[in-house]
Amino acid sequence: MPTKKDLSKILEHELVPKHEVVSLEEGIEVLRKYGVRPEQLPWIKASDPVVRAIGARPGDIIKIVRKSPTGGEIVVYRYVVPG
Repeated sequence: MPTKKDLSKILEHELVPKHEVVSLEEGIEVLRKYGVRPEQLPWIKASDPVVRAIGARPGDIIKIVRKSPTGGEIVVYRYVVPG
């Protein structure tokens, strides 16, 4: 089982995009903007190494910012589920 220190190294890898848990207010705004309930967002398991590294828990919404050579920055959201 990877330690917390090992998990933090995952976030430093060049191929891992930026992940962050959104605040309650930002989460509500995202859901309102897209007209969805949290469970309608794409899911990510709580056992995912990056989810564990940032301390997200089931029920949280995660914002992922990916860099794209053609699209600049792409922002996607995931709903953390048990697993």
